[in-house]
Amino acid sequence: MRIRILGCSGGIGAGSRTSSMLIDDDVLIDAGTGIGDLSLSELQSIRHVFLTHAHLDHIAGLPMLIDCIFDENFETPLTVYAREETLRAIKTHVFNDVIWPDFGRLPSTENPMLRYAVCSPGDTITIRYRDFYAIDVMHSVPALGFTVKNSGGVFAVSGDTRTNQTLWPVLNKCEELKVLVIEVSFPNEMADLADKAGHYCPSTLTADLKHLRHAPEIWLTGMKPGQEEVILEQVLKAAPDMNIRMLSPGTVLQV
Repeated sequence: MRIRILGCSGGIGAGSRTSSMLIDDDVLIDAGTGIGDLSLSELQSIRHVFLTHAHLDHIAGLPMLIDCIFDENFETPLTVYAREETLRAIKTHVFNDVIWPDFGRLPSTENPMLRYAVCSPGDTITIRYRDFYAIDVMHSVPALGFTVKNSGGVFAVSGDTRTNQTLWPVLNKCEELKVLVIEVSFPNEMADLADKAGHYCPSTLTADLKHLRHAPEIWLTGMKPGQEEVILEQVLKAAPDMNIRMLSPGTVLQV
């Protein structure tokens, strides 16, 4: 399984792209601005999108994606998997024929190219040889993390979350956990804001990492632009013995 990081920033700016990762060539986890760097042929191959939640930095590219790949004579639709609350939000506020066309009714209501599939905590969605398992996490809106398992092991992504009691038991059950991508958005000096916004800061993240019984590669994502080096330094200082690195667009992970 090949995981290509398209976007991993908590905002935009020169060189920054928001959350999106391409699993092999056909599945996205989140659809932030990072998908804009894919070629047209790469975009055409995508047929599954798993959303962690409905915030704009995680869905901004989705309307443009379906517009780009839309074909009245399509063979395989684009399916979006997310919590019921997330799907309701994007139907109501994005694909509403005001902000963007309702591709859930195009080319026809009987046979739309954009399909929605409710994915609740505890659900497993199997696509080809990969099992996507949904995890309840603690954010400012209903949100999910995911584990993705194939014959080579398990890859996990937290989505946006703060200190929680739900992610770590799931990860500890994954004996073959090879890679963990986890968000940490604010430096310690902004810990109060991080908690109110539903995000980790270095002190809360490293405290929770102590619950982890495995030793996967740990990759940090979701940092606010301009704060990356400060956040990374604080994390490494608090957890010097862990294999922790910072993601950048274009990073390729293998499981």
